Amino acid sequence: MRDAEILVGYDGSTDASVALGWALEEARHSGQPVRLAYVFEWLTVASWVGPGVAPGVWPDDTARRQVEELVRKAAADAAAANPGLRITGEVYDGPPALVLQERSAEAGMLVLGSRGHGGFGGLLAGSTAISVAAHAHCPVVVVRDGAGSAPADASTGRVAVGVDGSGPSLVALGFAAERAAQRQVPLRVLHAWTPGPGGAAGVPDERAAVEQALEPWRRTYPDLAVTVDLVPTSPAAMLIESSRDAQLVVVGSRGRGGLAGMLLGSVSQQLIQHSNCPVAVVRER
Repeated sequence: MRDAEILVGYDGSTDASVALGWALEEARHSGQPVRLAYVFEWLTVASWVGPGVAPGVWPDDTARRQVEELVRKAAADAAAANPGLRITGEVYDGPPALVLQERSAEAGMLVLGSRGHGGFGGLLAGSTAISVAAHAHCPVVVVRDGAGSAPADASTGRVAVGVDGSGPSLVALGFAAERAAQRQVPLRVLHAWTPGPGGAAGVPDERAAVEQALEPWRRTYPDLAVTVDLVPTSPAAMLIESSRDAQLVVVGSRGRGGLAGMLLGSVSQQLIQHSNCPVAVVRER
């Protein structure tokens, strides 16, 4: 879905602005349109949560106009700074996770900040982030404030991807290869493994499996510089360490072996919370 828009969860917070910056950088490489999505979460019939204005009573036309102006201005400023891109904004009502999951069905990518205010408050603190990453219909990129914004802007740092041979990890590999080729940066393919009784004797077989998965992408992007690293450690430690010199770390939504259940346990949470660069979670549509 190359022509599908990049959807950005936007609420005017610092983290949302960082996410928007990453999305615009991605759009400059891919040519995709960008849509800012502000989601109201109305907590009770008497109050609502949203930045920039005082709490009001639902429905509050003044508050909604102020939010619409916030989104309109952000989209207009982004468009003025990026004249070659198509940039729009829209305001939605409902629970953020549910709304974003629904909207992701028509998007090519969903980009989120790690936290926000208003409708996105505490987005990555608990079950909401896991729900969005696990159930969105398109790749989800989580951008932490201060984690990786400079490398993405400068188009430096490689793209790293975790591969374990599962279907979702192979989809993630294709996503990562395309990002690296677009940005003209190296691709680092990582495979976590646990040494058996024979120690390193199984390394050739493990490497051969990874190389087989890489073969079609080497043909598709013959100029792409690729390195393959087999790391005898935990997936979380491997991926977090790889983020130190990467501009993006890519993982599948679930896997087998070392990456099994990644979005249902601690590994994904550790990566999202501690990665030094943006994290892309890719699942099959």
